[in-house]
Amino acid sequence: MIQRRSFLKSSLLLASSSLALPTLAKNTSPDSSILSGECCLRFYNTHTGEKLKSTFWAEGEFVPDALKDINKVLRDHRSNKIAEIDPELLLLLGQLNGKLDNSKELHIISGYRAPESNALLRSRGSGGVAKRSLHMDGKAIDIRLPGTDLRNLQKAAMSLKGGGVGYYASSQFVHMDTGRVRYW
Repeated sequence: MIQRRSFLKSSLLLASSSLALPTLAKNTSPDSSILSGECCLRFYNTHTGEKLKSTFWAEGEFVPDALKDINKVLRDHRSNKIAEIDPELLLLLGQLNGKLDNSKELHIISGYRAPESNALLRSRGSGGVAKRSLHMDGKAIDIRLPGTDLRNLQKAAMSLKGGGVGYYASSQFVHMDTGRVRYW
């Protein structure tokens, strides 16, 4: 019985990321304008200099080519490895933009992180790098929004109650993930 539940759960997870109506992260109330219309994100990767403006959600579905483009710009800049970014994370970013009335580029400090990059960062002892980081699963992102106070960015992210939110004042970024709701 447990194996069957596990199978059904993983099937539902696959289905939710297969371009259908998303379930959205825990405890979030989806912004109906996101689900009924289009959701566009603008990114600037601070390490590669790449920019992307992408409508990843339209007409009630994720846009496959847009998701591929987002995966590429959020790749691990150290190893150049690309992984799938959790679509719920993208929806959270869309909700964050709505909260902040933002149409500017989100500056990306870190999106996907390959296990070897994660291990390298941990070995440097800079702190804040989890051994089993959600960055390695494409479920976390570190961002800043120029012109927006970092504390305000953190508070807006926390208000979504969509996962973890970390505040890194000395590095000037806010961490968001689709894990359990927690703050640091």
